Amino acid sequence: MREPIRAQPLTREAFSPFGDVIGLELAGGTSANQGTATRFDHVARLGGSRPDAQPNLAVFRSVAKSLPFQVRLLERHPCSSQLFVALACQRFLVVVCPDDARGEPDLSQLRAFVCGPGQGVNYRAGLWHHPIIALDGPADLLMLAWEDGTARDCEERPLAESYFVTSD
Repeated sequence: MREPIRAQPLTREAFSPFGDVIGLELAGGTSANQGTATRFDHVARLGGSRPDAQPNLAVFRSVAKSLPFQVRLLERHPCSSQLFVALACQRFLVVVCPDDARGEPDLSQLRAFVCGPGQGVNYRAGLWHHPIIALDGPADLLMLAWEDGTARDCEERPLAESYFVTSD
């Protein structure tokens, strides 16, 4: 039996090979709105590579699951970054891995993170990941990706064997 993947808290450093962490621990910024706010620009690398794809801002309503969680498939968006920010959510699970030399998921490098309140993620284009999983209760998450309605919007790979994700 394969060793389970232990989900770790989401940090900028640990997640940097996979994309960006959006969160409340921002530093710097500039004064905005006549001094009533601080503005933090370019907190994620957003974009798509297809000229006909348009930004799609959507809300995902996710039912709650619990840990341990069974990972049975991965997906990727080969031509677009994909951003998730919690609107109403306690925690959600993020499962990622890079691709191998053939462009398939490198399951030997599968990693799991727990996104806490006030955090979000931006997957770099082409990153293999599991669909978002709400923990502790149902969740509403804001999603942004560049899409054109073709199969290149999202590629899925069912896994030959399941991987279990547990908590620390």
